[in-house]
Amino acid sequence: MKEFNEAEIKKDLKIDAHALGIPIGAAEIFIDRTLKDAKKTLKNKSIITEKDLERAITKELKKYHADLAYVYQNRDTII
Repeated sequence: MKEFNEAEIKKDLKIDAHALGIPIGAAEIFIDRTLKDAKKTLKNKSIITEKDLERAITKELKKYHADLAYVYQNRDTII
């Protein structure tokens, strides 16, 4: 199981946001709020899997930008 690396997730989300044409300032706000809320959601779990993390981030990201959430959720399957 990989360890949660917030900086790496932020970097990946910023790259995805840039690809979607989202202004960097707005993307940073979306990403920061998403990760903060995802951490709150997962704080009571003793064991957090990678899928748990992905689901929490996707759920929170949908509140701010549905397209970015879709790209994040499907990042390994999109060609």
